[in-house]
Amino acid sequence: MAQIHELTEILADQIAAGEVIERPASVVKELVENAIDAKSTRIDILLSEAGLKEIQVIDNGQGIAQAEVTLAFKRHATSKIYSRQDLFRVQTLGFRGEALPSIASVADVTMQTAQKDQPGVLLHIKGGKILEQKPAQSRTGTTISVADLFYNTPARLKYLGSLQTELAAISDIVNRLALSHPKIAFSLSNNGRQLLQTVGNGQLLQNFSAIYGMSNAKQMVQFNGQDNDFKLDGYVSLPKLTRASRNYITLLLNGRYIKNYRLTKAILNGYGSKLMVGRYPLAVVNIELDPLLVDVNVHPTKQEVRISKEQELCELLTTSIASRLAKESLIPNGLNNLQKKAIKTTGQQTKLALDENLASYPAKENVAFKTTNEQVTAALMGASLNGIKPKETPKQSIIIEDKKQLFSKQMQAWDAKYVKTKAIQAEASQVKTTSDMSAKRFPTLDYIGQLHATYLLAQGEDGLYLIDQHAAQERIKFEEYREKIGKMGVAKQKLLLPIVLSYPTSEALKVAQNKEKLAQLGVNLEDFGQNTFIIREHPQWFKKGQEEAIINELIDYCLQDPQLTVEKFRQKTAIMMSCKRSIKANHHLDELQAKSLLKQLAQCQNPFNCPHGRPVVVQLSNKDLEHMFKRIQDSHRSFDSLEE
Repeated sequence: MAQIHELTEILADQIAAGEVIERPASVVKELVENAIDAKSTRIDILLSEAGLKEIQVIDNGQGIAQAEVTLAFKRHATSKIYSRQDLFRVQTLGFRGEALPSIASVADVTMQTAQKDQPGVLLHIKGGKILEQKPAQSRTGTTISVADLFYNTPARLKYLGSLQTELAAISDIVNRLALSHPKIAFSLSNNGRQLLQTVGNGQLLQNFSAIYGMSNAKQMVQFNGQDNDFKLDGYVSLPKLTRASRNYITLLLNGRYIKNYRLTKAILNGYGSKLMVGRYPLAVVNIELDPLLVDVNVHPTKQEVRISKEQELCELLTTSIASRLAKESLIPNGLNNLQKKAIKTTGQQTKLALDENLASYPAKENVAFKTTNEQVTAALMGASLNGIKPKETPKQSIIIEDKKQLFSKQMQAWDAKYVKTKAIQAEASQVKTTSDMSAKRFPTLDYIGQLHATYLLAQGEDGLYLIDQHAAQERIKFEEYREKIGKMGVAKQKLLLPIVLSYPTSEALKVAQNKEKLAQLGVNLEDFGQNTFIIREHPQWFKKGQEEAIINELIDYCLQDPQLTVEKFRQKTAIMMSCKRSIKANHHLDELQAKSLLKQLAQCQNPFNCPHGRPVVVQLSNKDLEHMFKRIQDSHRSFDSLEE
């Protein structure tokens, strides 16, 4: 056996770097978290070649004292932990004291820092060795440059992805941090190209819009919840806005981005059957709790944490989201894309006409205006759209100078009116997204006819509605079965010939453990020999001829998920029964049957989605139809007035 010896400090740092620093994104995360802990209000991240060549993080935080700069690069040196008790009340993002020495051991690092009204210092470290330390003029805050990452550990380089992959990982980290701290202004750029810019005004939805786009932000709804231990707030997307992965769900715990499967599952449970299978919502969920209830010291990257009373937190999260979504009208608009295309086409035509008239008018009047084409266009559009009729053009006796002055005043008035109107429209739009929609539930519909023996056509006050008849009856049946299954005293039907079920030993043991759950659904299993069970009766709502198949499916649910609760078990059963007993596509309905279906659908608690999450109803609004048939046109009367 080789002789035991103590590792050198540099080698120990390089080993630690393997846990903490996996890729450029890890460096960015650690440095930005340090900047956040330093109470920065602005953090700029500048990358060169996705961070492989250089990463620079600039903050305006508190900075590091000149005498403590070298100490900051020693292992387990920190300003955030002083006693054992502090480990159980961690309120900062970084506290292990591993990040800076780990980074410096595998890269070329330069740090320039200064505290308020104190002299600055520059420190240069490469491969864990200090190359230079000297006083330097510096503003308050810290600038750290990390170059040639993994230059002395080339084996790690081969495990990195492409530049695009590494840049995506960095962008994801910065996005999460920006959502975690909306009061900090973040900027991220790579090779001089800006990728993210936030204002830092504390508006979470504005940061969300900067990251995911305005159109997605408009489809988010705010929610909150609270009990004795936890306080929740954040935004979740309407069920029509989903993605194919969980990556768009951001969980924040006391300002720290975390990954937690159970909490993510609780968010999905809040949607119930409103999501399609395999689809996930967009969400930003902020959880506040006493630091004593969470242990953040269980993983080197601190993204995985241990939460006390996690089950209670999951239940609060589920109920808070479910109650919020219950207030929303969830009928998707079927012509969003077409409508945008029509508006875009009309807008292009209008701009051409505006530009043409705008060019001809000054030429005819021989008036020079120091105003851009865009400003005039916006002003004139505002005047036209808001019904403002420009004043009559002065008569020829009025001198050109007076005409210029009058026209300038008109422009200012129109522009002010336009800006004000746009602000009102924006505010109204936001109110509609968050509150007006909550008052609008399922509309009153008049049946028109059936399309391809699959869809029902109906009209309401605000447009045309298309209803998927299978999805509609699935929803109706689901709520009906969910109620029946929930009743303990459900009527039973005796079997003429008992059903006998046999299983291998491993499965028979699991079935026996779930006998109580099955009994609560009205299925009583009796032991009938080795690994065999007998069933003598079943609930009356079982479809005739499918009793054994239904019972087998119920037992399969138990075998697939031993942790399945009775409540979820009943829901799965209701979904299965509703699907089996609903009308299918290509099934003709007469007028009486169709009207009855619409009436029952309107009485459902959630008439908008089938139990699998597919939409039941799609609307084509009156405006959609008017745009399709070009009944909505932009007015050019403002130019007619100018040319009189």
